[in-house]
Amino acid sequence: MAHIGKDGIVTVAGNDVGSMRSFTVDTVGETVDTTAMGDDDRTFVSTINSWTGSIDAIWVVDTDTAQGALNVGDSVALVFLPEGDTSGDFSYSGTGIVTGVSTSTSYDDIGMVSFSVQGTGALTEGTVA
Repeated sequence: MAHIGKDGIVTVAGNDVGSMRSFTVDTVGETVDTTAMGDDDRTFVSTINSWTGSIDAIWVVDTDTAQGALNVGDSVALVFLPEGDTSGDFSYSGTGIVTGVSTSTSYDDIGMVSFSVQGTGALTEGTVA
């Protein structure tokens, strides 16, 4: 079944990020080459997993509790809800360190803000209760 993005939500310490336009969660599994001399094919083993996230929103940091909590260097509890927050909807949750905040404006558009987060620890996949 296709997931409808318009209902997506991100929470920071329990508060919804307001005026959100999009978000991304990237997970990476690192590997180590275990190929030995004389082998005909490369072999690998899984080692460490990591994750990052980004949030794009209309810039309302001064009036939005969640946006105001996303300051560079801060460690925050995040929940990414790609489908929304209805019981059974998919979720990702974890703790991340805010690594970047980027604001942009244009003469013919509304002010935007982007937040970058580096996960620390596991990213938990689950569903809304």
